[in-house]
Amino acid sequence: MTEQAIEQAIQAAGKTAPRITPQHIESVIVSEHYFTAADGVAGVHAPTAERYPAETTPQLELLTFCVLVLRNGFTVTGESACASPENFDPVIGKQIARENARNKIWQLEGYLLKQKLSES
Repeated sequence: MTEQAIEQAIQAAGKTAPRITPQHIESVIVSEHYFTAADGVAGVHAPTAERYPAETTPQLELLTFCVLVLRNGFTVTGESACASPENFDPVIGKQIARENARNKIWQLEGYLLKQKLSES
């Protein structure tokens, strides 16, 4: 069941208690950044012009990271690893990595809401 379908079911059931919504999750994201493990390794070695082992490049290209920066400055990360190079698609890798990072926001925002509710 998708987030939107769950939200529709909650609304259809007439549930009105405070909750986290998909729109709220999106509203706390202020920027997103993507890179592969190969990009990260190349970046680490760039200042010194050192070379990293070329034989690791194909495997590192299959690991995609997403960093989401939240409104309060906190960051969450998500990853996407592809087992078969033939199946790798950078767009799909970014989508999966973003979704994995975004899922962490649900937990953080859920905790924050529960804390606020327990204090009132």
